[in-house]
Amino acid sequence: MTDRLSPTLLSRDSWIRRPSHRAWLEMQGRRLLDFSKGGCIDGGFTGLDLEGTLPENAKPEATLTARCVHAYAVAELQGLPGSAPLVAHGIHALRTNFRDDAHGGWQHFADKDNDRKQAYLHAFVALAASSAVLIGAEGAGDLLRDAIEQIETHFWSEEEGVMRESFAPDWSDEEDYRGANSNMHSTEAFMALADVTGDVKWLHRARRIVTRFVHELAAAEGFAMPEHFNRNLTLMRDYHSDKPNDDLRPYGMTPGHFVEWAHLTLKLEAALLRHGLATPEWMLHDAQALFETGMNTGWNADGRPGMLYTINWEHGPHNRSRIHWAQAEALTAAINLYKRTGNPHYEHWYRMIWDYIDTTLIDRDFGSWFNEVSPEGEPTETIYKGKGDLYHAYQATLAPMMPLAPSLATAIEQIGVPY
Repeated sequence: MTDRLSPTLLSRDSWIRRPSHRAWLEMQGRRLLDFSKGGCIDGGFTGLDLEGTLPENAKPEATLTARCVHAYAVAELQGLPGSAPLVAHGIHALRTNFRDDAHGGWQHFADKDNDRKQAYLHAFVALAASSAVLIGAEGAGDLLRDAIEQIETHFWSEEEGVMRESFAPDWSDEEDYRGANSNMHSTEAFMALADVTGDVKWLHRARRIVTRFVHELAAAEGFAMPEHFNRNLTLMRDYHSDKPNDDLRPYGMTPGHFVEWAHLTLKLEAALLRHGLATPEWMLHDAQALFETGMNTGWNADGRPGMLYTINWEHGPHNRSRIHWAQAEALTAAINLYKRTGNPHYEHWYRMIWDYIDTTLIDRDFGSWFNEVSPEGEPTETIYKGKGDLYHAYQATLAPMMPLAPSLATAIEQIGVPY
């Protein structure tokens, strides 16, 4: 199997051309899907503990619920039994339990009246709804229209070409912050919206985000992606210096995001080409540069394998925990760069990262992947409690087999997964 952008470039001995590797990917994806079914509770989805059971006083979370809707919609598109009821459960939760009926939009916990309205969450609601629409889930169309309305009305800044970050529940008190993380996931959601709605304005918006964050802000830092800016997009280097272990906005820089931006930039390039739209010539170069910086600063940076969580402004290790999502995004970037260029350098990385995941993160006793491990490979819960959610790991088992464009759910709906 090769990507549509590079039909003749892949070596015959590439792992993704081997039936046994494809079968292994399929098996890992099925295990992840089965494990996360245990997080389906009244009101949405929640995370599980290290042994795969519900934590005491578990309560549903909107972001995790949206991610599960997306993942199980993708599973339903593959014809996997039990997936559609989980999508329906999540759609209902997003339309009722987490939605703010008084002011519109979504809050992370249903029982917190003072939760801020976050661009990060709304991007995942849009992604979930777009995937659920493809399987014809009841209420998915209404959820999609609602998500688009909230993004259009409150979050997208046409003047800036980026997403506003957060608001009070009544949409007052806009936060003086512009975040790379929320804009990154908005880029993913916008590509899915373009595919599902047919409206290419979402690709134009994604291109503006990528131009600003990748080609301007990251390039100015030697293709290391800063995370935290104020509303004027002035870098805040000391942001959260007192909260270095924050799970969404940690101090310093996050190499796992460098490589995630790399493969999203490639996907956007492919999406623009697919629609016959202007494609900046810098996109491949910048994606490669982000990947190299991410791997050089994050992988084995302290003499131990794996991608560490954060680095300081001198590009040295800061938080040395190994996070599951960073490994998943690194291997996705590696294989997509290989499909895009045919350079065996990226196949080497793809194999090395999967070797690390297989020997260190996959939990063959209780299921799923460890969300976080120490540099020595021991399970920890310094940043994240319990097991990782489905979204990052499951997509990592699918991305190697799929083209760069269209977006994942649309690609599977159109061509299936060529296991």
